[in-house]
Amino acid sequence: MFGFSFYKLLVLVAVIAAVWYGFKFIGRLQDQRQADAKLRASTGRRSRVRGAEDPEASQAEDMVACPVCQAYVTARSAESCGRADCPY
Repeated sequence: MFGFSFYKLLVLVAVIAAVWYGFKFIGRLQDQRQADAKLRASTGRRSRVRGAEDPEASQAEDMVACPVCQAYVTARSAESCGRADCPY
């Protein structure tokens, strides 16, 4: 009668609930981002990226090729690859 069925109403309610909770979730994310930005502005921190406080950790390092196994290793902290003829 009137083209309504229980399953159509159930799907309609599910779609409305999904949209409602989706908007609530997006609103919470936006509030959290604003709070983080406000906290960073008040404490003077620029980034929450790991290692951003240590300028030495965020520097790029030169790589050199091992003459034996041809694997690239860092120039400052090269370690042995385990082969007997490895120069490191």
